[in-house]
Amino acid sequence: MSLEQKVMAEMKEAMKAKNEPLLRSLRAIKAEIIKAKTEPGAGGEIDEATEQKFLQKMMKQRRDSLDIFEKQGRADLAEKEKEEMAVIEKFLPKQLDEAAIKEAVVKIITETGAAGAADMGKVMGLVTKQLAGQADGKTVSGIVKELLNK
Repeated sequence: MSLEQKVMAEMKEAMKAKNEPLLRSLRAIKAEIIKAKTEPGAGGEIDEATEQKFLQKMMKQRRDSLDIFEKQGRADLAEKEKEEMAVIEKFLPKQLDEAAIKEAVVKIITETGAAGAADMGKVMGLVTKQLAGQADGKTVSGIVKELLNK
């Protein structure tokens, strides 16, 4: 079952249950699916990698908005972002914890022979490719910096 089919099935259930936060989140995902399908070169079809990419992007947008709303004391808007993040998270692969990310980064640093901050780009490229969709880029970047600056 494709992401679009899953979202549509859940939208029907959300409408029946009158679950407004879930419905709002699913509509946002559906809009991204339609946008991705109509982009030049997409040919009306999207692959799983593209789906994961835009879901990750949506999570990052929500995370950034949540930070801003919390700093401004807008609990109402922050709550909406949290609700949407919870729904989007259901469609993403399970996220790795910090220990697992650190383990993967150490392995790549060892394999590449990276020695310092100058090698950060090379390490980040390999780590993001290996952990695609399983880890937040900001977290990965922090761990890579920490390990390369030791």
